[in-house]
Amino acid sequence: MPLEIYNTLTRKKEEFKPIHPGRIGVYFCGPTVYGDAHVGHAKAYITADIVNRYLRFRYPDRKVTYVQNITDVGHMTDNADVGGEDKLEAQSRKEHKHPMEVAEYYTRRYFEDMDALNILRPDISPRATGHIIEQIELIKELLAKSYAYEAGGNVYFDVSKDKDYGKLSGRKTEEQESSGRVEERSDKRSPQDFALWKRAEKGHILQWPSPWGMGFPGWHIECSAMSEKYLYYSLPKDERDKSDYMIDIHGGGLENQFPHHECEIAQSECAEGKKFAKYWMHNNMVTTGGVKMGKSLGNSAYLRDLYKQYDPLSLRFTILQSHYRSTTEFTEEAIAAADAGYQKLLGSYHRLVQATKGTERTALRSDNPLGQQFIEAMDDDFNTARALAVLYDLAAETNSAIAANEKESLAGLRATWEALAGNILGIIPSIAASNESTPSTVTDALVALLIRQRKAARDRRDFATSDAIRKELDAAGIILEDSKEGTTWRLK
Repeated sequence: MPLEIYNTLTRKKEEFKPIHPGRIGVYFCGPTVYGDAHVGHAKAYITADIVNRYLRFRYPDRKVTYVQNITDVGHMTDNADVGGEDKLEAQSRKEHKHPMEVAEYYTRRYFEDMDALNILRPDISPRATGHIIEQIELIKELLAKSYAYEAGGNVYFDVSKDKDYGKLSGRKTEEQESSGRVEERSDKRSPQDFALWKRAEKGHILQWPSPWGMGFPGWHIECSAMSEKYLYYSLPKDERDKSDYMIDIHGGGLENQFPHHECEIAQSECAEGKKFAKYWMHNNMVTTGGVKMGKSLGNSAYLRDLYKQYDPLSLRFTILQSHYRSTTEFTEEAIAAADAGYQKLLGSYHRLVQATKGTERTALRSDNPLGQQFIEAMDDDFNTARALAVLYDLAAETNSAIAANEKESLAGLRATWEALAGNILGIIPSIAASNESTPSTVTDALVALLIRQRKAARDRRDFATSDAIRKELDAAGIILEDSKEGTTWRLK
């Protein structure tokens, strides 16, 4: 069964067929770094992480290059170009810092938050401010081909020149015009035209010299320039010439479908003369009480606040329980229910780790029935909800094998866990999944000694001492799990 991806561009599932031999290029729109990451960011980038992880598993003979940008200029407070101001500059005034200091601060915090969710870092994280030259060159190409025009130091894309504009969102030009708003400045030929380069007004800090005067790039041109640079122009020319498309997969949040991604397609395809991305993926929103979660509504849940209450991997597990194209209801009840299921799975895995200490490690077998079910679920447009259901069957099989002391099957079960739950879904803590990071024999012996002391205290009904040992171990990052077979332990 081949991998099938729901392509927003064609509005149907399609078999994934990479466009270049030996490689796959993936681009997901990254954050605008003017504030901390919230749950909406978590869903978007866990989606991207799952795509990245599964492609590497599914196509081991191909080089997967995953690019995710950092937007540090050009994203206006109204999410378009009809008003407002640059989000970085607005935040810099609030914090009394230079915009680049704001960008550095929140970029570092963004990666820390994503690391906690066990999201693999992108292969390339280009910044918009580091690619001004590429953006200017792309704009010059659009001007040369008469797809753009200058107006008083601003450069706009002429939507009327692109007959395919609207093909991603399905929004026709006349519909966009009827729903548009009157602009304060009338230097556009049409309200639908969008900014490629904006003139810097007096006092604007983020600005660069260009053929059209001092200014800064529009939001949309950034992603076109950076994705093309690292996923298209980095390829040998003969490979580029043979393909009808520039990159394999482009993704992002559903809210970016229009206008951001629509504009990316228009400017890239008109400048380069070939199709931009073959597959378009969009994750749905996060809701709370049935209402979209967002900064503008004041109901965002910031990851750093949630990490004080919940295990970050429980939050990851919560998001994986729904398909990326479905809404994710995010409430305390939903997190608690997800955490209970997650801890149950993790308990089975850690008991397996204890049972397989010192045994030879094996790889996932291709004829593994549960592995095949898992792959079928993931091949169906990265269906993580179905994939998690397979893990519950794996946990039941694991518990039975441990209880029956089936030594010959335990190593294979561990390989299955670490391939499916670890490498693909990313819900096994890296310290537990890593061969190099397993606890030392000294730690094993010390914890075993404390477990025996705790058992002795419980046997003599000294529950105060028993509870104190558990609490001390918990504070040290070690969780004890009691069952009828005895007590096992795992790292947080």
